[in-house]
Amino acid sequence: MGNETRDQQILEKLSSYNNQKTHTQSHMTHNQKHKLKSSMLIIFTNLVTIYMFTGPFSFMYKYSSMSPSDSNSILQELNSTKAQLAASHTILSELHQRLNSTNLLVQALLIDLTREQEKQSNHADKNTLTANLVNGDSNTAAATISDELGIALGPHKLPFEYSPKIGSGEIYMPVGEACLRLHEELKQYMTYDIGGECPVDDVLSQGLILKGCEPLPRRRCHSKSLTNYVEPTPLPDSLWMTPPDTSVIWEPYSCKSYQCLVDRKNEPGNSYDCKSCFDLEKEEKIKWIFDDGGLDFGIDQVLATKAAGTIRIGLDIGGGTGTFAARMRERNVTIITSTLNLDGPFNNMIASRGLISMYISISQRFPFFDNTLDIVHSRDVIGNWMPDTMVEFVLYDIYRVLRPGGLFWLDHFFCFASQIKKTYVPMLDRVGFHKLRWHVGMKVDSVVQKNVWYISALLEKPMI
Repeated sequence: MGNETRDQQILEKLSSYNNQKTHTQSHMTHNQKHKLKSSMLIIFTNLVTIYMFTGPFSFMYKYSSMSPSDSNSILQELNSTKAQLAASHTILSELHQRLNSTNLLVQALLIDLTREQEKQSNHADKNTLTANLVNGDSNTAAATISDELGIALGPHKLPFEYSPKIGSGEIYMPVGEACLRLHEELKQYMTYDIGGECPVDDVLSQGLILKGCEPLPRRRCHSKSLTNYVEPTPLPDSLWMTPPDTSVIWEPYSCKSYQCLVDRKNEPGNSYDCKSCFDLEKEEKIKWIFDDGGLDFGIDQVLATKAAGTIRIGLDIGGGTGTFAARMRERNVTIITSTLNLDGPFNNMIASRGLISMYISISQRFPFFDNTLDIVHSRDVIGNWMPDTMVEFVLYDIYRVLRPGGLFWLDHFFCFASQIKKTYVPMLDRVGFHKLRWHVGMKVDSVVQKNVWYISALLEKPMI
């Protein structure tokens, strides 16, 4: 009976096993991936366990069952391991420093290589540039440029090649198109001892500018040093004090002192530009102080057309010795004065007065960004001595640099009476200025038959 019961139990277990096997096989496909992952996990766990018990951390398990009496030995081994780690850190730091040094050396070599390639490129481009400088005349077909001019004009390759900031791998030196036609004068201008003293060739350089070669190429020489130079007079006294003669190199000018410049206003004729500009005690002292309600505007009346403090920076075109800028400086307005040195040190005089001069001609695009200046002023410079098309370009450039609501003070614009309504009023209307003040009057010292007139106007760039 007992055997029958035992056999019955065995049969039941076999039946249960067969059912379980059948169920397992039916789910084999579903559990295959799960079992594979489990197997891999078990294998990985075993590998980690083996590594921990046989690797560099095995000593932790080796001594885990040791008595407290062995703690000193464990501490010594830990200290030894710490020292080895510190030594390894030192070695890594030294390797890092050597790597940085190597990187800097590679960069320096790349820069040198690029510069060498630039030199070769400059020499290769020299023939092309020479062809551009030659105008086709057989007499000038053999003309060549100097090495110094070729280097100055570039193009100059960037040390790290293409730069996304400027959108190029090269930098080109800006030189006026007219320079390419005035190759003989340009070669003379670029002939000098590198690192030595530049020739005193102000007449040559200014002649190039007036002929359209503007800006001039840079040069690698030192301007002539001033002898017995003294420190300038402090502000505000410098605004109305004649500078010392030692602040000027007088070789390019017919006058050799400031006193000569002051005295020549008494000479007959009008062959000098701005004859009275250097006399700060007379005519210059009273300019733009009084407003006669006609052609002569006063600075205070002009500034009053805007909210206090909103006229802060500006440009005076052809501003002589900087008296307009001096008057504005007294009213906390910064004015940059553009002028040339037409047989007189106008730029030196402006700087000695503590003001800002800019050595550019009326032909050059104003070096200011759009909508940045509060006021632009010009007296006697813009007029009918300029071609009408050129005048219009200048007026549009003034409009460009003025901010919305900025002022253009057209001071004593001279022309013939017939040109006012026929030419200049329509031109100003095309540019788009608003008229705040407008006065027209005959030039009092002109011959009546010439019928020369002045326009003084205060114009505003509209707030669009």
